[in-house]
Amino acid sequence: MDKKLEGSMVKEIILDDMFIKVNRYKKEKVNDLHLISVVFNVTSEDYHDIATLLYRGTFDVKVPEQDLRFRGSIHQYSTSITNLYEKGQVGEYKLSLLEVLN
Repeated sequence: MDKKLEGSMVKEIILDDMFIKVNRYKKEKVNDLHLISVVFNVTSEDYHDIATLLYRGTFDVKVPEQDLRFRGSIHQYSTSITNLYEKGQVGEYKLSLLEVLN
């Protein structure tokens, strides 16, 4: 497994057409497939849009700063908070996306 930590270079990813600002980013290759892991904040105001997006499960993934594009599915997912319905809350999301072959 080839691991690269490139968090300082990558500030956002795009899932389908949604831009997501990331706090941390890691890119790996697993069996010649791209695997990216990101950590990002979600506010109570953005929660519905992010939750709706993540329920899709598979996305067109773009990392503009690395000129990286692939079709990816959720490999791992977790959040620090489950009640983002209350105004003013911020949750930290951890998301790993693994490339899928069509």
